Amino acid sequence: MLLQDKIITQQQLDAALKRQREVGGRIGTNLIEMGFINEKTLTEYLSKHFEVPSVMLSELTIDRSILDLIPQELATKYEAIPFKREGKILHVAMANPKDVFAIDALRFATGFEIKPYVATERSIKKFLEEHYKSKALEDEVMEEIGAEDELEVVKEEKEEETTSELAAMVESGPVVQYVNQLLKAAVKERTSDIHIEPYEKSVRVRFRIDGVLHEMKPPPMKMFKAVVSRLKVMAKLKIQEKRFPQDGRFEARIDGKRVDFRISTVPTLFGEKVALRILDRSQVSLNLRDLGFEEQPLNHLLRALKNPFGIILVTGPTGSGKTTTLYASLNEINDPEINITTAEDPVEFSIMGINQLQVNESIGLTFASALRAYLRQDPDVIMVGEIRDKETTEIAIRASLTGHLVLSTVHTNSAAATITRLVNMGVEPFLIASTLILVVSQRLVRKICPHCKAPLKINEDDLKKYGFEPERFKDKQLFHGLGCDKCRKTGYAGRIGIYEVLPVTKKIRDLILDRATDIEIEKAAVEEGMITLREAGILKVLRGETDIFDVAKETTLR
Repeated sequence: MLLQDKIITQQQLDAALKRQREVGGRIGTNLIEMGFINEKTLTEYLSKHFEVPSVMLSELTIDRSILDLIPQELATKYEAIPFKREGKILHVAMANPKDVFAIDALRFATGFEIKPYVATERSIKKFLEEHYKSKALEDEVMEEIGAEDELEVVKEEKEEETTSELAAMVESGPVVQYVNQLLKAAVKERTSDIHIEPYEKSVRVRFRIDGVLHEMKPPPMKMFKAVVSRLKVMAKLKIQEKRFPQDGRFEARIDGKRVDFRISTVPTLFGEKVALRILDRSQVSLNLRDLGFEEQPLNHLLRALKNPFGIILVTGPTGSGKTTTLYASLNEINDPEINITTAEDPVEFSIMGINQLQVNESIGLTFASALRAYLRQDPDVIMVGEIRDKETTEIAIRASLTGHLVLSTVHTNSAAATITRLVNMGVEPFLIASTLILVVSQRLVRKICPHCKAPLKINEDDLKKYGFEPERFKDKQLFHGLGCDKCRKTGYAGRIGIYEVLPVTKKIRDLILDRATDIEIEKAAVEEGMITLREAGILKVLRGETDIFDVAKETTLR
């Protein structure tokens, strides 16, 4: 093209080619350095040749934050200089704007779509040398200052992204691919929760598997905001709102099955922390007989569910499987002849034949107001996600007194403590005694991995240290998991429930009316045959389902 337009002669081209063979570099660079052509003219002809716009780097002032979007090693390797960002597009000057491999690599590294421009090799190399030389000098100076000064002042720079920029970031291929792979890996590993946590110079990603957090490979720090924004977009949250916590949910089809995700974001010192709860219906059984109940406690619960009215409460810490027990209980009595309604926060699983309502306190739709509305809907069975206050408790009691069966949860440490908790809320003991029919307290213990299960040798002193009576395990074979690739070296695979079921008998009612303590109520219940959480755990240890270490961790000796 240069020859055609008589910008250079054949002799000049031959001389430049000879020099190129001797010193290397692109032909255009040699033409400039031999004085046969100026940089602006070469840039214009390169633009025609590559059919992309051109840019004169010497005429630009580029912000350091834009330059740092492409790491030094990639900028040098692909001879690429970013000079402008517009939404999801990063404008990049390149010596070879038709290098598709380079463009793909830059797209993956930055999370942006790349719009290539052509610039001369000479101008790019000069720019790279000047930029990184000054940056290295700046780092050296800062290191010297930091070493001598006792006081370090950290300048906090917060980049404000526009809505269009954030939207652009979440649509980029690498971010979408990372989020998809993260969710797939979590479901494959039977993860219950994903935690994405920002720190000053790094990101941490953890999966909660069988109740224990495991650290996973995190995304690059520069992708963190885009990953969070992508998850917020999936849950229809406001991506530009970072000052307040947000909650949402979305649904994905992974490996042919439907999986629900609940998302919660909270602002922290270094960015938004994200927690995802995974609700994989295929991993949860809604059959009471599969949850881990011993025979006697299960019979007590099944008998209580046949009552036409009264209150059944399930108690335990967060993540102990209370909601699953409630769903399985409703599933047990789900029948076209019965009108079952629920008020939940949030609705975790949808069940055919049950009317489920999502509580929304921001618009005044609380458990209490939902309960009041349901009492006008001719229900037979009402499930309330959680009894949190006196008002909800009183409405639940009123519902049971007027001929409804009410199921709900309370946060307490034992079945007996649930009764004293209701009294502490201000509910009269005679109302509790006349309406409460059963309390279930539960925990989840980890099951021993069947692939690395092995006999456990433990002496009496160690048993006592964990709070167990050695006589109970005399001549018994105990087991534990050695740890293998199947269980991520933990020795455990999956979880099972242990349950403490307290039927409210005449003796227990009398104690409630007398305002007895939870210790007195529990003692009476044990005398009547109640299996405590610790005892339920020991039974599973003796059957080789779990080990004494996890039972000791999840239960207390009372």
